Amino acid sequence: MEKNVISCELHDFVEVACMYGYELRLTLKNNQEIVGKAIDIVQSADKHEFLVVDNGSEQQIDLIELSKMEVLTPHAKFSEVVF
Repeated sequence: MEKNVISCELHDFVEVACMYGYELRLTLKNNQEIVGKAIDIVQSADKHEFLVVDNGSEQQIDLIELSKMEVLTPHAKFSEVVF
């Protein structure tokens, strides 16, 4: 597997978060935390995929930088994913 992609299973969780517009707490590999609403997944010209979250302004987070995704939305389909 290439280093600029995550597994299909993990990708599915990110897609579900976007589909339902879940409020997320993301922990990055550098331990930075970002809280925001999942909006979309976009791809750059060099094939890196980014999760777009709205936390007052839109921010793009490289999927390979994710360490953990916690869902803050009540009654969500899942609560936490560790990458």
